[in-house]
Amino acid sequence: MVQDGSIARNAPAPMPAPITLSARAVALQPSLTLAITAKTRQLRAEGRDVCSLSTGEPDFDTPAFIRQAASEALESGHTRYGPVAGEPALREAIAAKLSHENQVSTTADQVLVTNGGKQALYNLFQVLLDPGDEVLLPAPYWLSYPAMAQLAGAVVRLLPSEAASGFKLDPADLEAAISPASRLLVLNSPSNPTGMVLDQADLEAIAAVVRRHPQLVVVCDEIYEFLLAAGRSHHSLAAVAPDLAHRIFIVNGFAKGWAMTGWRIGWLAGAKHVVAAASALQSQSTSNVCSFVQYGALAAISAPRTCVQAMANDFNRRRALLSEGLQTIPGITLLPPEGAFYAFPDVSSWGIDSMTLCNRLLDEVGLAVVPGVVFGDDRCIRISCAAGDPTLLDGLDRLRRFQAGL
Repeated sequence: MVQDGSIARNAPAPMPAPITLSARAVALQPSLTLAITAKTRQLRAEGRDVCSLSTGEPDFDTPAFIRQAASEALESGHTRYGPVAGEPALREAIAAKLSHENQVSTTADQVLVTNGGKQALYNLFQVLLDPGDEVLLPAPYWLSYPAMAQLAGAVVRLLPSEAASGFKLDPADLEAAISPASRLLVLNSPSNPTGMVLDQADLEAIAAVVRRHPQLVVVCDEIYEFLLAAGRSHHSLAAVAPDLAHRIFIVNGFAKGWAMTGWRIGWLAGAKHVVAAASALQSQSTSNVCSFVQYGALAAISAPRTCVQAMANDFNRRRALLSEGLQTIPGITLLPPEGAFYAFPDVSSWGIDSMTLCNRLLDEVGLAVVPGVVFGDDRCIRISCAAGDPTLLDGLDRLRRFQAGL
């Protein structure tokens, strides 16, 4: 220190004040399913023997004709900015698909192409919800719904369901939960994580409640539309209740049905002015979806559903294999799933909370699954059948070994 009190040149600089995060960033938690996938990859890279039944991603390759269409678009120069709402031909094809396959009359200007179904949901929540609005969320639920609602400033009101009732929303519970603040009801069928499928009668009963509450809007997440057990059918709420179509939004995408998870392409469909607002939001955030990828999606949605059905048939067989295996393990109770590619068994009889259980399964027998607590039900764990038979059988064997050691 020099005599005049100034700091010497070689003195350490004062520590800078830490950068503070916004309140919404502090409250936000990263996706646990993605975190488990990343941890599994890390353990494998370290040489650990890990069997992963945690992922929500088809293990099939994207069909060759889709890859070829995207490659040709790339080579043809479709590498520039495109329309924010999506390539016109793709929006037309999505509208035609909804109109003819789902019996939901839709025009291209009611469609927004997004970076996966997740962005479609995020955009919709942002343009519909104000702080203090309520989102009515049947539980168990896909884990990102509450986070998206909270980022929009909304309050989540859970509507729990039980395996004994098929994990289905009880219309009486819905009616009782609706308040003047209720703004958005979320439906997901086939369901992640339960594999529950809403049939026409279920949707008619829900529609009867929605009719009595004109402030309520419904978003239908139909991303697992094609993954249905034999004998089950997919129904869109807007087709079952066309008088409510102006209050119903459909979110879907190419990830699950066409094995295009990494392509990041989905869509939002519904009332024109809301879709236009979601498009404006997208213009100020991500802009258009990757241009040449959209041509791959156009090839996918325009083709016969042969490849989709072939993958769905394989998932049906795997789902049955997983369900039958789980039902042979002591202490596990299971409502056999009828759609998607998950099972959601109740393991509460083991006396271990789901987060602790999943950590122990990974550490003790090298099995990666997802704790039910992140889906709103701590009694259960989510197990994916998006893996080949040897992996499924290996996972079941590890689960049996763990149970035997309790």
